[in-house]
Amino acid sequence: MALPSIFETKTTESILSRLNHLTNTTQPLWGKMNAAQMLAHLNVAYDIDSGKIKSETPALMKFMLKLFLKPILVNEKPYKKNSRTAPLFLISSEKDFEKEKKSLIDNILESQNNGREYYEGRESNSVGKMNANEWSNMYYKHIEHHFSQFGI
Repeated sequence: MALPSIFETKTTESILSRLNHLTNTTQPLWGKMNAAQMLAHLNVAYDIDSGKIKSETPALMKFMLKLFLKPILVNEKPYKKNSRTAPLFLISSEKDFEKEKKSLIDNILESQNNGREYYEGRESNSVGKMNANEWSNMYYKHIEHHFSQFGI
């Protein structure tokens, strides 16, 4: 079954509606992050892709990630609970919940507004070129995984 597209308004509205059920005191069903850290963690993907966070992936590593990680990132199968994450995505410091929530809302809206055409054939820093559907799946799956983690 196809995942909802991040480029469709109804998907964005659904994501933002669920996000509004999250509070700073919402407890995770699994994992170590609190709600603010989870939001910051979700923002890392957008911030890398927009260039707000500079990250260079060496060519050999990028090849390996494209071969082994990309299929997991972009398929329609949900991530497993307590999956390992890249060091850049580890959030251990305390974060400002409202600031991270606003950033995530802005990132989600920006992705929807950029549209499918913007992402078609766009280069990912870590796994190379992806089509718009792969970008959508990657973003949606990541959000879905962590919203499920927090029961929203």
